Amino acid sequence: MKKQRRQMRLRFIVISAAVITSFSSLAQTNEVVIDKIIAKVDDYIILKSELERAYLDFLSRGQARGANAKCEILQQLVVNKMLVAQSEIDSIFVEDAEVNNNLDRRMSVMAQQFGGESEIERAYGKSIEQIRAEIFDNIKEQLTIQRMQSELTSSLKVTPAEVKKFFKNIPQDSLPYFSTEVSIAQIVTDPKPGKTQKDKVRNLLLDLRSQIESGIDFAVLAKKYSQDPGSASRGGELGFFGRGELAPEYEATALSLKPGEVSMPVETQFGFHLIELQEKRGNIYKTRHILISPQPSPEDYQKAENYLDSIRTRIKIDSITFQSAAKEYSDDQQTSSAGGFFQDETGGLRVPAESLDPNIFFTIDTMKIGNITKPIRYQKQDGTYAFRIIYYKDRVAPHQANLDVDYQKIANAALAQKKNRIISEWFDKARGNVFIEIDPEYNYCNLTN
Repeated sequence: MKKQRRQMRLRFIVISAAVITSFSSLAQTNEVVIDKIIAKVDDYIILKSELERAYLDFLSRGQARGANAKCEILQQLVVNKMLVAQSEIDSIFVEDAEVNNNLDRRMSVMAQQFGGESEIERAYGKSIEQIRAEIFDNIKEQLTIQRMQSELTSSLKVTPAEVKKFFKNIPQDSLPYFSTEVSIAQIVTDPKPGKTQKDKVRNLLLDLRSQIESGIDFAVLAKKYSQDPGSASRGGELGFFGRGELAPEYEATALSLKPGEVSMPVETQFGFHLIELQEKRGNIYKTRHILISPQPSPEDYQKAENYLDSIRTRIKIDSITFQSAAKEYSDDQQTSSAGGFFQDETGGLRVPAESLDPNIFFTIDTMKIGNITKPIRYQKQDGTYAFRIIYYKDRVAPHQANLDVDYQKIANAALAQKKNRIISEWFDKARGNVFIEIDPEYNYCNLTN
């Protein structure tokens, strides 16, 4: 336990760009809460409920309670508002289309976790449209903060000398203790639907198009058939987008239509679409669509497994390295850019064994270092199935942090501290450019001094 506490105390994290909020907070908005404004930064406000929710989230992650912790969280919230205020001064903006894309991804993940949009609505007692509307501004603020923070810190680096100095300044009894860590890589192949499956979807969409032409409401069919979790509940409406923001095939088709006209089925990386152009204003246009994605057949699954096995054979005979094959052939975007390797929260290529997916954990438990599995079928987070081969490169026993084994982790921590310092210095300079008012209840935090 003592070692765990040391590790917990030594998590060096750059000041978060995200507004401290979560979907779970939406479920609390029906409660009667005595709230008030506790801080103002120009035209932006911070509510007491925001601080309390952030503090509860902080405690839920095993952190120690205390007045100083609450002050640090409040300062983080103030810094976030200052970043947003400064973005207006510097003309750094986030377009609504980017926010909607981000929201679509979040809602898609939620739908997978809850088992459908209806389950989300049941859990929060609100419609999908209400949930999206309530968190839209928060997401836009998060993205704005991330962009501003990147402007301030993206060019920062640390030298080996800075890393060594950083490490030497850590008290010996505060060095973190790392549990068993492993280097694991994967190459993933998603079964691709063949011509037969694609033709089935095209024919279905052609039938839906005929129904629309005969008078059936586009929105009714979109709600019933569309597989786009972000727009189906809105009758397929995507809102306004500018040129270059949607898939090229989608955009080209949409802009070739007249308002009210419905396209023939159009294929993109997401599946097949029926598109209706609703309105066009200069370089922006508004559409709605019905998306249906063809599903692979058993023959398509077998083809994917054979293909991945052929890649494994090439690796085994040394005609290509695992890392090169992952970058070139893997369908998993999260790991392919790192040569197939799973990464920790700092980007390191070793991960705690206990953080692995149980299926991977039990797979490597039967493997020898250096081995590569045959193709394994598994279920992805979105509920679809794919094949992967797993490479077990290395294992590091539990140990206390040291420069020889943990250089990258320590370098990331040193860089995070440097970024924190830059943002703190920016805060000290920039707060003179904006109006900041803190409720007297929090004078003890000395945020305005």
